[in-house]
Amino acid sequence: MKYLSLILSWLLLPTLVLAMGKDDPLLFMLKMDQLELRDADDHTPLVWETQAWLGKDLNKLYFKTEGERVNGDYEELETQLLYSHAIAPYWDMQVGWRHDAYPKPNRDWFAIGLQGLTPYYFEIDVSLFVGDEGRTALRLSTEYELMLTQRWVLIPEIETNLYGKNDPEIGIGSGLSDISVGLRLGYEIRREFAPYIGVQWGRQFGKTADYSEAEGEDIQFVAGIRFWF
Repeated sequence: MKYLSLILSWLLLPTLVLAMGKDDPLLFMLKMDQLELRDADDHTPLVWETQAWLGKDLNKLYFKTEGERVNGDYEELETQLLYSHAIAPYWDMQVGWRHDAYPKPNRDWFAIGLQGLTPYYFEIDVSLFVGDEGRTALRLSTEYELMLTQRWVLIPEIETNLYGKNDPEIGIGSGLSDISVGLRLGYEIRREFAPYIGVQWGRQFGKTADYSEAEGEDIQFVAGIRFWF
């Protein structure tokens, strides 16, 4: 409780982020980072990654979800509900709840993280998750938008997951669990809407690979759309 009180007190301190003038309207944004089909060996999964927020300049409520469906059935489904507080220009501290509905059995986590932009506009999202029975997890993801022309954009991204203990019921091993690297080429019909094609590389490690009986690397071609409003 002592550490939780310190965190909450720190989040509520005045920050260096100042609203322009006195206007601070209530705003909403939905961003679909990925909505795509992937070319797997024996199936074509539908994969998505999206986030939405509602709030003002300094304080927002975030909803994040990502998942995968194969032949109408969920393989993975994760949702997060987070309170987000600006701690510096382009940087937010986030705290809340994560729920993994699939794979079964489901898991719930306390989530705390940092999301923002580096000076060279790399998007960074670092999250620590604490679950019941001593479960812990750490996720690091980064993405960059490289404008090749006024319309064409190349988007590399990397994500890695680490876990504190084995969870054989859902096929997760302790330590470094997996790394995924994506490269997508999009065409912005409008700034807010871009179809894309690309390639996704992934690999599992350690006990996670043993549980899933994964062998070597997985490379998939993808096609999808990105949009926001």
